[in-house]
Amino acid sequence: MSRRTYRDAPTETIDVGGTTFAYRDIGSAAGVPVIFLNHLAAVLDNWDPRVVDGIATQHRVITFDNRGVGASGGKTPTSVAAMAGDAIAFVRALGFEQVDLLGFSLGGMISQEIAARRPQLLRKLILAGTGPAGGVGIDKVTRVTLSDTTRALLTRKDPKENLFFTTTANGRAEAKRFVARLKERTADRDKSISPLAFRAQLKAIHGWGAQQPVDLSGIRQPVFVANGDDDRMVPTSNSYDLARRLPNAHLSIYPDAGHGGIFQFHEQFVAEALEFLR
Repeated sequence: MSRRTYRDAPTETIDVGGTTFAYRDIGSAAGVPVIFLNHLAAVLDNWDPRVVDGIATQHRVITFDNRGVGASGGKTPTSVAAMAGDAIAFVRALGFEQVDLLGFSLGGMISQEIAARRPQLLRKLILAGTGPAGGVGIDKVTRVTLSDTTRALLTRKDPKENLFFTTTANGRAEAKRFVARLKERTADRDKSISPLAFRAQLKAIHGWGAQQPVDLSGIRQPVFVANGDDDRMVPTSNSYDLARRLPNAHLSIYPDAGHGGIFQFHEQFVAEALEFLR
């Protein structure tokens, strides 16, 4: 496989049980691949290219649109459990016996569900900007998202500038840089999420937040938990909670950073993630 960058990686498709899933595949063909699981409302073009390219310097990286999202077909599930089932089926369709997962936000919730259901499929797990089932404030994600999105539209900003970053001068500057990086790819861009799929994902996140807490001690794989110190979407206390309850976890909290802390601190995060995956 050629060592291309995420900006230039072609969008490919694969049939998964009769549904077409769109994905991109870069990096080295050797070793255990790293599957990226995306956040609320995100499509292929919402991954920070610095994070994808950084991990791909030493690993094969595969990003994909879940069912009903972006260029993937089908109807978006309304539960994290169903999304996890789709992700497992996607990994199996690609022929992998074992993978590493990098789950961000909603993707981190899906990753936890995969770890509980198919532990033999996973070698290592990165959970960023996410929380456990029943975690503090997760049931309020809908309210925060809609409020910040409305405010962003009124000020002609990308909603992620409000949702992912702090309101300090440094946070606002980092938000602009992040949004600019997302625009570096100009050809073969993905379709935006549909309102129907967006509502289904919000319902899934709300359901995850409303669940009773589950026992995480059965997740024996090494886990790297990362977040900013001021996450308004999935409060940072959830990252501390995950690290405390997972038996084999390492935690990094980035200063003056929000939900998108791994994008704001992409150089540090990539270095830590590569060391963890090694």
